[in-house]
Amino acid sequence: MFPTVREVLALDPVRHGGPRVVAGAAGLDRLVRWVHAAEVPDIAALLSGGELVLTTGIGLPGDDAGLRAFIGELADVGVSGLLVELGRRYPAAVPRAMVTAAERRNLPLVELCRVTPFVRITEAVHGLIVDAQLAELRATEEIHQRFTELSVEGAEPAEVVRQAAVLAGCPVILENLSRQVLAYDPAGESAELLLRGWEQHSRRIRPTGRTGYDPDAGWLYTTVGARGQDWGRLLLRWPTGELPSGASGGPSTRLTILIERAASTLALGRLIRRDAEGLERQIHRTLLTALLDHTRPVDEVALRSRALGVPLDRRHLVGVVVRYRADEAGAGAAAGGPAGQARLRDLAEAVGQALRDAELTGLASTLDDQAVGAVLALRDAGNEESALAAFAAALDRVRLDAGPTAARPYGAPGAVIVAAGSGVGTVREARRSLIEARQVADAARRGRRDLPVYRLPQVGLAGLLHLLRDEPRLQTFVERELGPLLTHDAEHPREQLLGTLRGYLESGRNKSAAAAAAHLSRPAFYERLARISRILRVDLDSVDDCLSLHVALLALDAVRDG
Repeated sequence: MFPTVREVLALDPVRHGGPRVVAGAAGLDRLVRWVHAAEVPDIAALLSGGELVLTTGIGLPGDDAGLRAFIGELADVGVSGLLVELGRRYPAAVPRAMVTAAERRNLPLVELCRVTPFVRITEAVHGLIVDAQLAELRATEEIHQRFTELSVEGAEPAEVVRQAAVLAGCPVILENLSRQVLAYDPAGESAELLLRGWEQHSRRIRPTGRTGYDPDAGWLYTTVGARGQDWGRLLLRWPTGELPSGASGGPSTRLTILIERAASTLALGRLIRRDAEGLERQIHRTLLTALLDHTRPVDEVALRSRALGVPLDRRHLVGVVVRYRADEAGAGAAAGGPAGQARLRDLAEAVGQALRDAELTGLASTLDDQAVGAVLALRDAGNEESALAAFAAALDRVRLDAGPTAARPYGAPGAVIVAAGSGVGTVREARRSLIEARQVADAARRGRRDLPVYRLPQVGLAGLLHLLRDEPRLQTFVERELGPLLTHDAEHPREQLLGTLRGYLESGRNKSAAAAAAHLSRPAFYERLARISRILRVDLDSVDDCLSLHVALLALDAVRDG
């Protein structure tokens, strides 16, 4: 936003004075925040840094020591440069002592060989600064307008990141709390180089707040989240080498505004849900969403559901989630793509038809881009198992009638998982049952059993953690338990103490067996364990500490494999 000393010297009022750089040429790219004319030797006390000082020298000390002190005080306060008009005090050149002192402190010292009205220099430089500030305001307005449009359009994260990279002219990366890249734009640079070893590189970026700049790593960053739920981080690469020499403070305010506005758009986009179903299915989805997200009072949900012919009051309610076990090949079948949406709508219709064929009452609709949800309303709690079995069998029949891809064998693209939560007795508790069913459905994808209906007892810990892999609280748990060790391994890639910890825990804490499996001597292996204990501040002989670390390792695997 500010001109450099070099740019100031190119202005017509300055060129009129015949400028000649006699010292500190290496500092000509320093930024000029303001111009100050002064004829007193103690002017440094009135300055705050970034000023270009103009003087005729008539008030400067007459001895070399005084001149050296004058230059030193200007350099200490951080002025951008010193312009001295020759003629009044110094007829042909500034004293050699000033030149030597300025060169030693890398302070640009410029002689003006002809008489130059300082007011013209001041007006020209301040005009540049004001114009730059206006341009900055216009650019900021463009940023707000662009991201407002993206928010209204419900743009995908990849598009938001792309627009941020276009506006900044720098690479931009969106990562989750586990340092996994969700979206990126290299801004014309090599994507392979940008993303190579990203997790380790990201862990070296030391956060100092929600938004900040790490000059060592060269990344401007901000946290992404809404409603108190942080789920990622947006980063913009701005190496310190791209700053003008002598400049400080990192990227401009405009870039900070840009990255924060982009983060807000990403957070808002995550809250937006879109759907293109029929009216009845939309109402079903509205009610299911209200149960899950508490967007409407429970009594209102029950009233509207009863008006649809699905009474929920005084019923035994069971949450059910149906999803495909494996994704179909082809880009069009990806979640959110046209083929994927059509495939999910077909599944939703099949679920609705299965409810009718099994003579069951309930709400049914898509929940997200992967799953169809339902809340079964049963008159008798004792009929829960038989009702679920009848629904699963009816769904099989409906899907078999629809085509040959509906077969159930494990891994087949058309195979589906039917998962059910625990039965509950009130509408208020239906949310818990539905969430449990969704968790069971997601976790069951990692198993190899083929059951008509999956319930919570059939889901192991690894599957449960896989299901929770995108949950910020789980990622926070992993960072809290293993973050220091992961950071240590990123900074010391030859050691990889995480593998040592994994081997120790997987061997049942048998140090001798773990050392043999790692092909290390027992003393060397014990020393590694001691280092891990110091880094994580845990007791590896404690069952509780080791249990927590083992769960964190399983969660880390689930996050990385997600």
